[in-house]
Amino acid sequence: MTQTTDHGFSEPVLHGGRRAVLAAGAVRGATAAGLALGALTVLVMAMWIISPFPDSDPAGALHVAAGLWLLAHGAELVRADTLSGAPVPMGVAPLLFVALPVLLAHRAGRDALEPEEGRPVPSPGTALWAVTWGYLTLGLAIALYAAGGPLAADPLSALFHVPLVTVVSAAAGVWTGAGRPWGRLPAWVPVRLRRELGRSRAAVAARAAVAGVVALTAGGGVVFLASLAWHWRAAHESFLHLAGAWSGQVAVVLLSLALLPNAAVWGAAYGLGPGFALGTGAAATPLALAGSPVLPAFPLLAAVPAEGRGWWVHWAAAAVPVVAGLVIGRFAGLFSRGWGETLLTALLGAAGCAAMAAVLASFAGGALGRGELSAFGPVWWRVGAGALAWSLVVGLPAALIVHAWGRLPVKLAPGSPSKAPAPSPRESSDPSPGQSSSQSSGSATGPSKNPPPGPSKGPSKGPSTGKSPATSTGNSTGNSTRRLRPPRASDRSPKTAKAGPDAPASSPAPSP
Repeated sequence: MTQTTDHGFSEPVLHGGRRAVLAAGAVRGATAAGLALGALTVLVMAMWIISPFPDSDPAGALHVAAGLWLLAHGAELVRADTLSGAPVPMGVAPLLFVALPVLLAHRAGRDALEPEEGRPVPSPGTALWAVTWGYLTLGLAIALYAAGGPLAADPLSALFHVPLVTVVSAAAGVWTGAGRPWGRLPAWVPVRLRRELGRSRAAVAARAAVAGVVALTAGGGVVFLASLAWHWRAAHESFLHLAGAWSGQVAVVLLSLALLPNAAVWGAAYGLGPGFALGTGAAATPLALAGSPVLPAFPLLAAVPAEGRGWWVHWAAAAVPVVAGLVIGRFAGLFSRGWGETLLTALLGAAGCAAMAAVLASFAGGALGRGELSAFGPVWWRVGAGALAWSLVVGLPAALIVHAWGRLPVKLAPGSPSKAPAPSPRESSDPSPGQSSSQSSGSATGPSKNPPPGPSKGPSKGPSTGKSPATSTGNSTGNSTRRLRPPRASDRSPKTAKAGPDAPASSPAPSP
């Protein structure tokens, strides 16, 4: 009795189904939230360890880390243990801290669509829901734990900002994991507008907007560093006054590094024109520093310009939005086809740049206290309006100029090689099997006057035509090789070839 066994490959068995997919996505989201909290906890605990006079025990340090996790999502913190006894709000979130949960939630959403052995691939909506649910579940526990510490979050602010940052970051990750599909516009969009937006290469407009924001923030960083270098004495005095021990100085340096992206956004807002608020009664713009600012002692705030009217050094900050507009115009004009598409792409790029600049400005500012310090930093809607105006004024003409420059005919300089004419069908036909590549390169320079000697098969018959026989010798292998010339029309059809009156009859050459 014989038993046969099938050794063929079988499809993998799927275990768990939808529940397993939801559980895996929720674990990814909770892991992202836990990694962000862990990174901030390590930083806070390190500062607590090196501090010679810590204000609290390790449990207090953990409460501070939980509060910083909420602040990294844009939530406003409330400090209760102040000298006056009144709670003080803290709403300026370091953008370097904000980047941490955003990147982790984005990665969790992207990895949720990766196929795993034994599990079905979830749909984008299912993956987004699972990752968000796991992230916010752990976020709720963190918010409840931070409520009993020195830095508790404002409930309404945390309820708005934490889900918003989580959903947007995870949705961007799911979109990336799905291959960045653009999809169709909603049905309520007018048909004509839908058609124009479809023609206008949305990917080019998105790249132009991102490039414009990068140029804007980079230019703002240059403006801030230049001002900080100009006021370096005041910054040094503020640094020594704020922290005397080396542990305090390390903490101030780390906090300053985390706030450098905020300073770059402030510099961009200053170059755009709206500037930034230094309290409720003061504002800094390139034209002047109006009001009487009340600034806390911090090294980065030493870069704020002095009171009074501005002069050409302050006005030079307007070069930042000009460069950003030129970048948007270059992308829109270089990668668009028609004039209408160029204008629409530049318009969409300007709108996208303005929207992202407004979002950055909303996270870069906030409250540092009550009263005069309740409004501190750039105003988001003013920054968005300024970015839109500069991008349209500079970006639209730049896009048209770049597009027109690309349509100009190319003129070759004298002496430059011109394009070779297209070969005729007879010249482009395949050569005979005996033809070599060396003969084709030699024919471009003209016929050889002194052909290499070769074995003669017989006396030449007929008058000489002045052309060398198409034979060559090869020494690559040490043996001489005879190579035939390509066949001519007269050789291929000797019966139909027209012979001249004085053309003698010749016998065909023997084959080698």
